[in-house]
Amino acid sequence: MPNIKSVIKDVQKSRERERRNTSAKSAIKTMVKKTRIAIDTNPAEANDQLLKAISLIDRVEDKGIIHRNTAARRKSRLMKRLNKANAANTTQA
Repeated sequence: MPNIKSVIKDVQKSRERERRNTSAKSAIKTMVKKTRIAIDTNPAEANDQLLKAISLIDRVEDKGIIHRNTAARRKSRLMKRLNKANAANTTQA
């Protein structure tokens, strides 16, 4: 542990940020996983779940926790997956 007061404060802030960032990243992973499951099981109703996931990704991106290109890539992959599932359902019906 450091002896200098300002460095002690820096370490504390760093740990707080790490916890917050880890929590946000974990929330994104969980939401993406739930969205993928929703798309695979019922693509017609997965739209609401997709909107929630996109909203969460945007909020985390705005806070600077993930890079904007990473956010765009994750959203794109989810939308691509939903569109593919919807196309498969319309072909079958």
